[in-house]
Amino acid sequence: MLYTVYVASMAAGALLFITWSRDPKGVPVWEYLVAAIIPVWSGLAYLAMGLGLGTVEVAGQTTYWARYADWVVTTPLLLAALWMTATTRSDKRPHVPTLLTLVAADVVMILSGLVADLSEGSARLVFYGVGVAALAVVFWTAFTSLRRVAHQDAAVGRIYDRVALYLALFWVGYPLTWILGPSGFGVVGQDVDTALFILLPIFSKVGFSVYDLSLLRRLSTEGARVPARPA
Repeated sequence: MLYTVYVASMAAGALLFITWSRDPKGVPVWEYLVAAIIPVWSGLAYLAMGLGLGTVEVAGQTTYWARYADWVVTTPLLLAALWMTATTRSDKRPHVPTLLTLVAADVVMILSGLVADLSEGSARLVFYGVGVAALAVVFWTAFTSLRRVAHQDAAVGRIYDRVALYLALFWVGYPLTWILGPSGFGVVGQDVDTALFILLPIFSKVGFSVYDLSLLRRLSTEGARVPARPA
C-alpha cells in the first residue's frame, strides 16, 4: 500500500511539472524537465521494490539497493535544481565548479551508504561515517559558496534560503533513519524504516520541486522575470 501511495505521488508530481512547463512564467523549461525526471526515476525504483524487486540479502538482512539506484540519480538532480535557483540571475559558467563539488560529494555519500548497507561489522559504521562526512560537504558548499552566489540578488537570495533550508531539513532525516533502522542500530523496525523512506522522498523530491518552482514562478509574476537559459 505504501509503495502504491509513493508511486502515485511521484506520478502526480511529474504530471504537475509537465503541466507547469506549458505555462513556464519565465522559468526555463529545462528546470521543469529536471523536476519531472526526478519523480519519474524515483517512482520506477520504488515500483520495483513494491513488486518485490531491487533487494538483496546480506548477513540475514535485506538491503534495498533500488533505493540507492534512485538516490544516485535523483539527489544530484535535486542539487542541480538548487544550483540553478542560486544562479538564476548570475553567469553560470564561473559557478560550475561549485555544482561539480556538490554532485561529487553527493555521489560519494550515496555510494558510501550502499557499501555500508552491503557490509558487516565495523565496516558498516565506517562507510556510514564516510557518507555523513560527504553530506556535511554538501551542506557546507550549499550554505557558503552557493549561498553567496544566490545573494548577489536579494530576491533570489530569499528564495534560495527557503528552498535550501527546506531540502537540508529533510536530507538530515535520511542518515538518521538509516542509523536508527535495521541497517544501523535497529532502534526502529523494518516497517517504520520503510514508511520513513517513503515519506522523506515524497517531501524532499516532489515537495522540494513544488516549493522551488512555485517561488520562481512567483518571482516572475511579481515583475522580475527570470531570464531564460539556453536550451
